[in-house]
Amino acid sequence: MSVLGYLQRRASDAVLSSDETTSIATSISTLQTRLNAWFGTNVTEHFKFGSQTRGTILPRKMDEHSDIDYMIVFKEGGYKPQTYLDRLRRFVDNYYSSSTIKQSSPTIVLELNHIKFDLVPALKGYWTGSYQIPNGPQAWRDTNPNDFNSTLTAKNNSELYMIKPTIRLAKFWNAKNSYVYDSYGFEKWVVEQSYYGITNQRDYLFRVFDNLSLPTDTQWNKDRVQRAKDIVKQVRSYESSDMPASAEAEVKKLIPE
Repeated sequence: MSVLGYLQRRASDAVLSSDETTSIATSISTLQTRLNAWFGTNVTEHFKFGSQTRGTILPRKMDEHSDIDYMIVFKEGGYKPQTYLDRLRRFVDNYYSSSTIKQSSPTIVLELNHIKFDLVPALKGYWTGSYQIPNGPQAWRDTNPNDFNSTLTAKNNSELYMIKPTIRLAKFWNAKNSYVYDSYGFEKWVVEQSYYGITNQRDYLFRVFDNLSLPTDTQWNKDRVQRAKDIVKQVRSYESSDMPASAEAEVKKLIPE
């Protein structure tokens, strides 16, 4: 198999299976029903957002921290975030007592057998489409939770539908390397790059690593990015020397089985 063929296969592997998709949909439906029953009119809306809505979520087998972001918008304002986090904690303690539950500010994390939910309390913002979400337990910050979706979709459509699979492969590398980058920020950065003149999965992924700057905050993440760049360089060297088996073995160090 060529490097291109291998990366195409791994990109396909990075998509949720039909069973995972069905299980997640069932869990979301159950969550919605229970939220309505528990909070009633005290919650004005609730909805999923994040990588699952963008089509860039990874299966748990490729990222053990893969999760569904779910926003719960409370009707009554005027309190600090911890008040609403406590309300969500009581809700999950009541309905999901046998599951793993913890607060990971600014969310309540609910871990089921097949997926994790990050439950995010929110208040309506001051302009259309905006919300306030916790910035720690004591303060709020403004956000538009799905404003990036249309940007990513437009970029994906204009780039031969290669951006989403490239993001999934890059996120898999990131997960395998102890999360060098914040996942959401990494997605946005990938979308912002230029991919002029390239047409296949190999070249799109390699462009990502070509364009990465070496981090300066800690040595460990600098080393991981440098190693990725060195692997890409070596793959190209093997390919130019007509050594496809060696090139494939090398790229598996970047995107492992």
